[in-house]
Amino acid sequence: MGSIWLGGRYPDRGESSVTDNVIAHDKPAGTPEREEFARQSTSPLAIAAVLVPAIALAACSGGGGTTGTSTPAPTPAPTSSAITKTQASRFLAQATMGATDTVIADVQAKSFDGWLTAQFALTRATSHWDWLVAQGFSASTYINAETGFDPTMWRQLIVEPDQLRQRVGLALSEIMVVGIAGINLNWKQFAGAAYMDVLLDNAFGNFRTLMDAITTNAAMASYLTFLGNRKANAATGAVPDENYARELMQLFTLGLYQLNMDGTNKLSGGNPVETYVQADVTGLARVFTGLSLTNSTSSTPDRYRLPLIMNASINETGSASFLGATTSGGGMAAVKTALDTIFAHANVPPFISKQLIQKLVTSNPSPAYVSRVAAIFADNGSGVRGDMKAVIRAVLLDTEARGDAALTSTTAGKLREPITRLTGWARAFGATSPSNAWAFGDTSSSSTRLAESPGRSSSVFNFFRPGYSPPNTAISSAGLLAPEFQITNELSVVAYVNYLQTLIASGAGDTKGDYTAIVALANDSQALIDQVNLLVASGQLSSATVAAIKAAIESISFSGTNGPGNRVGTAILLTMASPDYLTLK
Repeated sequence: MGSIWLGGRYPDRGESSVTDNVIAHDKPAGTPEREEFARQSTSPLAIAAVLVPAIALAACSGGGGTTGTSTPAPTPAPTSSAITKTQASRFLAQATMGATDTVIADVQAKSFDGWLTAQFALTRATSHWDWLVAQGFSASTYINAETGFDPTMWRQLIVEPDQLRQRVGLALSEIMVVGIAGINLNWKQFAGAAYMDVLLDNAFGNFRTLMDAITTNAAMASYLTFLGNRKANAATGAVPDENYARELMQLFTLGLYQLNMDGTNKLSGGNPVETYVQADVTGLARVFTGLSLTNSTSSTPDRYRLPLIMNASINETGSASFLGATTSGGGMAAVKTALDTIFAHANVPPFISKQLIQKLVTSNPSPAYVSRVAAIFADNGSGVRGDMKAVIRAVLLDTEARGDAALTSTTAGKLREPITRLTGWARAFGATSPSNAWAFGDTSSSSTRLAESPGRSSSVFNFFRPGYSPPNTAISSAGLLAPEFQITNELSVVAYVNYLQTLIASGAGDTKGDYTAIVALANDSQALIDQVNLLVASGQLSSATVAAIKAAIESISFSGTNGPGNRVGTAILLTMASPDYLTLK
């Protein structure tokens, strides 16, 4: 389609960027830079310069910030009324890595509940591990590299049909975090892939089974330093590593404070009550000793796919006490007792349920919403605790997720995390990579890319914390949370738009979008905006934003050099730079 002119530059020709324009906007009146900015005031670039700074003010996450306990009503059954394209797209923004015309039509045909049922029935087409092998990354030349990890992560998020599994898997990877750079093993790409496969394979199973799987995974054991963890040595004073014991409770299952079923803190004398104390960490650490790799063969990555086994010689067989339970004898039986004890804890349903809601739907669910989902986590209606299918269904079909009230609320929704912005573009416009390079690479730079990249968190606390609220803002003053704002600042906003600008126009290597279908709408600015709004923004652009984008599109001659492509690129860029898009409701 040739070069796409986006906001005042051809990115493949090295011309000025959004960053340059924002700088010009800040120059004093009368300077050449400011005069040039004024001259271009009706250009797409000028509009982008207005929209971009507004992101930090308008993209306020959250809804229903009340506190206190409540008795939940049953999660409402999905409506039987006809589903509009906009409603389907909004649902897909929460349940997938991005909407397409085909999947929108599928949701309309099946209903929300029917689409979920069909997604639950899908098996994985290709695991991360098998894809790496098929691409030749198990060759000895890659033994000490991460090569292949980023391509398999991006490819699967974008093209695989089991989109609900991909979306839930991403959410789980941000709760039970392993970052590939922190894996102290060879064949890092395979170890990281095996961990992601564990999350994806168990995303629709039982949470208790998932706890087993991450505990016996090599990448997790390396990342949280309990691989080969040794029992105490009285002679040297060495004690078991406590890292996993602490993070398993604090981040993966329970949290720091005891919770009501609605996710609010239990109080004693007006203060939150701690979930565990140091003695619990120390006792639990004794259980997680002895877990080791199945063999010492490092010439292939195969051992990193196998569950860890117990090395009795370094395992603590004495008694261990934690969370009111005691076990003795060590071995995998002690591990089972520990995980059973944690799984049965009253905090697990609200702690995990609220985070899944935050990842998929809204940063500040009402206590009643949390309570409804937590009740399903505790009992799916058939006496089963931790049924992930039931929990996911409850999260996505709740009235706070599907009702229209959020669309007019000033506090509902969440800031779209950067990974889903990239995949949303790629899926909407059929991005492909003929060479299978999927060359987005590591996008975690906050100065040149997205400030986030799948599987590449620098710490176990993820790129952003579920309880984060940007200090000294209207968000924090209102008592609301906005987790994704932890990686959102002036630098990362400008980097995102600049990177997006290049991506839309030129792709990444041979990974490019296909604009063939939408270019047919380029001569009708309203139809063009409507289609981009539907696929990318779930129909959530305001009339003012639509008018601004329309003016920008119509300032570009359709009959000019690459006019249709320029119009399409501008429509996509300005939509994805707008606060209306960045705030998913």
